[in-house]
Amino acid sequence: MKTIMKSLITGLLFASGATSLTAQAAGVQAGDWIVRVRGIHVSPNDSSTEVEVPALGGNVPGSSVSVNSSTVPELDITYMLTPHIGAELILGTSQHDVAPHGAALIGALDGLPPLGTGSDNVIEAWALPPTLTLQYHFAPNSSVRPYAGVGVNYTLFYSEDVSGPLAVSGSSVNMRPSLGWAAQFGADFDLANGWFANIDVKYIDMNTTAEFRNTAVGDVNVDVDINPFVFGIGIGRRF
Repeated sequence: MKTIMKSLITGLLFASGATSLTAQAAGVQAGDWIVRVRGIHVSPNDSSTEVEVPALGGNVPGSSVSVNSSTVPELDITYMLTPHIGAELILGTSQHDVAPHGAALIGALDGLPPLGTGSDNVIEAWALPPTLTLQYHFAPNSSVRPYAGVGVNYTLFYSEDVSGPLAVSGSSVNMRPSLGWAAQFGADFDLANGWFANIDVKYIDMNTTAEFRNTAVGDVNVDVDINPFVFGIGIGRRF
């Protein structure tokens, strides 16, 4: 009887160890590469200073600009330093329009030839915001793996064009690069064979100064806080 019990206990311990090893092998390990592709919605939490138009006497009272949202693809690559700690590089680019607001500013723009509508955008531009975050993965061996991260973002603006009533021959606009912090929270949901679904939310501290030159009203300047929330859903694989 003792021999049988000893054999059963040994067998149970072996099975338990084998199950634990299998679960560990199926989880996230140090040295893993994780690649995700998401569809993201970039939703600016924007604000601006009053628009400075020297030809209209300086800052236009009550004026401001807003930045529209954008939906685009995104790629990110994570390297796991430990089963719990990962470094993620987030890559994507999005196109945004900037619109003017304020009765005095809109009135001035409406008086320009060709007439503006007051709802015309004044900038069309692309943002390239590579972001590096350090993540903590709370449950690396689970089939549902939540994580949180903080990091740094550097945004370059490119292909900036003056549009709407400000656009004339020779007009241009430059948007200064932005350096800020970023935070994220998300989760991976196992599917099969190393594939998983993903949801992710990020906040990016992003601001710029838009400097217009040679427009229909001369030079124009405005400081803009974009500070977008980025909502993503996608699929990924662990290598």
